[in-house]
Amino acid sequence: MLSIFDGNRPISRRQLMTIGGLGLGGLTLPALLGAKAEAASTSHVLTGKSVIFLFQQGGPSQFETTDPKLDAPSGIRTTTGGIQTSVPGVSFGGTMEQMAKIADKLTIVRSFQTTNAGHNIEPIVGRYSHDANIGTHYARIAGATRADTGLPTNMILFPQSVDDEVTPGRARGRLDATGGYGSTFAPFTPGGGGQLQKNMTLTLPRERFFEDRRAVLSQLDRLGRGLETSQFEALDEVQRQAFSILQSGGVANALDLSQEDPKTIARYDTSRFARSHNWDKANRGKRGYYTGNAKTLGKLLLLARRLCEAGAGFITIHAGYEGVWDMHADGNNLNMVDGMEAVGRTYDHAVATFVQDLEVRGLTDQILLVCCGEMGRTPRLNQRGGRDHWARLSPLVLHGGGIQPGVVGQSKRDGSEPATDPLNPSHLISTILHTVFDVGELRLLRALPSDVAELAQADPIPGIH
Repeated sequence: MLSIFDGNRPISRRQLMTIGGLGLGGLTLPALLGAKAEAASTSHVLTGKSVIFLFQQGGPSQFETTDPKLDAPSGIRTTTGGIQTSVPGVSFGGTMEQMAKIADKLTIVRSFQTTNAGHNIEPIVGRYSHDANIGTHYARIAGATRADTGLPTNMILFPQSVDDEVTPGRARGRLDATGGYGSTFAPFTPGGGGQLQKNMTLTLPRERFFEDRRAVLSQLDRLGRGLETSQFEALDEVQRQAFSILQSGGVANALDLSQEDPKTIARYDTSRFARSHNWDKANRGKRGYYTGNAKTLGKLLLLARRLCEAGAGFITIHAGYEGVWDMHADGNNLNMVDGMEAVGRTYDHAVATFVQDLEVRGLTDQILLVCCGEMGRTPRLNQRGGRDHWARLSPLVLHGGGIQPGVVGQSKRDGSEPATDPLNPSHLISTILHTVFDVGELRLLRALPSDVAELAQADPIPGIH
């Protein structure tokens, strides 16, 4: 988006000379473009594919999603029943009705363990990723912004990115962590209130943005004409690019869902699932978190698809809105049955719609979707009908990006841990890097960061590339 105001004051010519102001962590927009320029020599290692990491914070249950245990003893058995999928012999939990229909297009990992049983943001950020968002490793090679549009290559989407009226939520950890790279490659967060967001956003109410766009562009034109030729020529190439980006509005276009076909928006819309009075049984329901998740998840995936089409390489979606996947059945959380009604059906619809949309648009091989949380849930139900934290098995679903669909690994009969092919976040991160990079070319880079080299050298999930 464009910004031509500082409060109620127009940008001065001096400010234009350092256009962009403070960026992520204190970087100027020219500095971000400089990082992009430095990365231009690495473009040959990019595959052109993008990744959307749908992070289900709170810890989704393997039993009630993609690895039901329908014949297990009472107290362990899946609480929502099962449904036969499009893959013979493979069932999903009973609320996964739409994903069951397209299961033959999914990669279902049943032997994945995050080795973590605490509320944090692994595996997207943690010890396996060298304490940096996985997208930051991508941006370190690809550059912080695209050369042609200035679109940030690494982004985070929160519910506020598509609906500024939902109850504000947060991640339990720094999703924008950059490890040892510094703030240059930090993810851009639309709607997140960061300074770069403010510098690229009009100081106008959202509903007035498009009504007033013509007037705003007119003011930008006058600002450009007011800059003397000698002054503009004095700007270095990066500063001129920064000015051109702010004039183009390309970032705003990618972020503008109103430019989508209304029928597409309606297909993605998950607000229809925000309807259960049972949600008020838990504090998260009373605070609006289940409703906020239901109102926004589909549109977050739609926005992520638009950003990938525009050239973003890695997008993190915080789909665990204040930990809504945490189903302990205590005062703060719903039990498994009500929780899967509140959260599972929204997830089911959003992912199935996304998969079908990519197929129609011919984007299946170009975008990899990753769905997982920071942990799984205990095999045994607690006395209240909930499941507690569990480190040794967690559901993982992937789609697209050129990987092969199918079922990877098996879990034990009680759903406690892998029975075959135990996999952990290092396998997942390597799979992601093998999707966005030509790893053979990557290894030949003269200044390849050691963290990227180490992560890419790990074994990817076997049998899917």
